[in-house]
Amino acid sequence: MAQPYERVNTDANEESLRMVSSQPIGNEPVSDEELRPHVLDGFIGQPQLKAQLRLFLDAARKRETPPDHILLAGPPGLGKTTLAMIVANELEVPIRITSGPAIQHAGDLASILSSLEPGEVLFVDEVHRLPRAAEELLYIAMEDFRVDVMVGKGPGASSIPLTLPRFTMIGATTREGMLPSPLRARFGFTAHLDFYPHEELEKLVERSAGVLGLELGQDAAHELALRSRGTPRIANRLLRRVRDWVIVHDLPRAEAEDVRQALALYQIDEEGLDRLDIAVLNAIVRNFQGGPVGLNTLAAMVGEESETVETVCEPYLVREGFLIRTPKGRVAMPKAWQHLGMRPNEDDVNKSF
Repeated sequence: MAQPYERVNTDANEESLRMVSSQPIGNEPVSDEELRPHVLDGFIGQPQLKAQLRLFLDAARKRETPPDHILLAGPPGLGKTTLAMIVANELEVPIRITSGPAIQHAGDLASILSSLEPGEVLFVDEVHRLPRAAEELLYIAMEDFRVDVMVGKGPGASSIPLTLPRFTMIGATTREGMLPSPLRARFGFTAHLDFYPHEELEKLVERSAGVLGLELGQDAAHELALRSRGTPRIANRLLRRVRDWVIVHDLPRAEAEDVRQALALYQIDEEGLDRLDIAVLNAIVRNFQGGPVGLNTLAAMVGEESETVETVCEPYLVREGFLIRTPKGRVAMPKAWQHLGMRPNEDDVNKSF
């Protein structure tokens, strides 16, 4: 089987500490790594992607050569890192893990590449954030399995080519459009991960509950899946908070009502909206009669940075139909009014558009 993976120069991502953030938050007694499946058959969801990846890996094993480079694209928290580890386990090779922001100079990447073993998997998270010089070095390494090391400085500097063993590069990105075309073209297989439907999240919650040793009552997994915003990482995080509720109240299992009460304590409602989401909707609906309202004004109303509202809060609200972005500003949709227990009048709707 695969050797234990090695983590290289990873940095902590602290974009947001919201309970429903899809970004990693700190360390838990049972970490995300312990909840992750280790083989492709154990990976829940993404059926089309799994079928493609299964064929891709089976063909590589039959050829007895490392597979082509893989690009995993999709929003955070959907399982890109898990899939990278699964690829290494399925191929029974070690995996080296780093991230784009952790590589400051081309020399950092050259050092990692030159130490790879034959067949090893190199996983680069947030690959779109690699420095330009490192990207150009990676082009040659991925295509020709060679890295040019500069020796000396100035007019006397010389380039020494080093041959690399064949390896498989796995890049993960939340913003595929930011990848330069030459880098994107060097990946032989691109996998797009989509948000999970509630049915698949229920299965994932049930599996994770078994790992955590938490018994779930009828419809408990369903209630938790409804609040998980289509994201496995959020589902696992909320499941831990439900486990805390069960432990503190000395309950034999988590029933659906326990899930509702536990997550209500953390201000997460049945649509997966938290305090910040509700504050944004309230500001648009109650203070601006449904909008339109500019981003900076909206951020000032809820006491957050504009970037936080735009990148952390709005994507889910837009995807679920609570608001839309228009040239004039943010506008609340009828679903937002209904969620707040209000009804828009016709004048407000016409003014918004």
